[in-house]
Amino acid sequence: MAAPGKLSTCRLPPLPTIREIIKLFRLQATKQLSQNFLLDLRLTDKIVRKAGNLANAYVYEVGPGPGGITRSILNADVAELLVVEKDTRFIPGLQVRYPKMCVCVCVCVFSVSTPLIIKWRVCVCVCVCVFVYGRTQMTLTCVCVCVMIICLLTMKVDVGVVHFTPLIQPKIEQPFKLVEKVVQNVFQFRRKYCHRGLGMLFPEAQRLENTGRLLELADIDPTLRPRQLSISHFKSLCEVYRRMCDEDPQLFAYNFREELRQRKIKKKEKQDDAKSYRL
Repeated sequence: MAAPGKLSTCRLPPLPTIREIIKLFRLQATKQLSQNFLLDLRLTDKIVRKAGNLANAYVYEVGPGPGGITRSILNADVAELLVVEKDTRFIPGLQVRYPKMCVCVCVCVFSVSTPLIIKWRVCVCVCVCVFVYGRTQMTLTCVCVCVMIICLLTMKVDVGVVHFTPLIQPKIEQPFKLVEKVVQNVFQFRRKYCHRGLGMLFPEAQRLENTGRLLELADIDPTLRPRQLSISHFKSLCEVYRRMCDEDPQLFAYNFREELRQRKIKKKEKQDDAKSYRL
């Protein structure tokens, strides 16, 4: 019993381990969802440390699963934690609240990593979602191929922790959609010379002339491969392309796939007309 005049302290039982949670709720990793349970607390602590000092931070975790990284986040003395889990099997085992979010900590499978990262980068540019509070850092635990692509690695990787720190001042100060269009077109033909993909920015009738003009004004060698282009190269390309779009307001809306589709439709119509004539 506690001494008179003193409050007795109550010690809570220790939290169950991740292994115990998995056993208690009969959880199994699903191969189709690329799930892989992290049971080593030392490993999850190391991953969380890569996110920086989380003391008193507002943390947002995507895909906590049975709560391996979640436990390490809570051990980092965060102010509040919000978790988002699509697989409802894990929800009963997650003993956390759902407050506001600030720092993103996410386990990404390859099939969803690229769309998520692109979406988050758009949010950074337009200051929405979590980034309405500022250019928040992100720490992503990604599997194999995704890490190799992001970090431009040539060695084989099983899993990696990637840390994103959004720049206060972007290196390419152009609308995200414009930059995205230029980059996408360049890498459509990643093994060809860069002029091949850049040509798809322009209608076929003016393609050769405008592609040459774009490369000349941006001072870029047309025989460079897409992977040889630097950030400064893309900056010049985007700036020149923006000026060309200002000169021709309809240029940015041009989509070479739509032009190709319309050409195929007309070709089919001619073939159908010729067949009807013969009949």
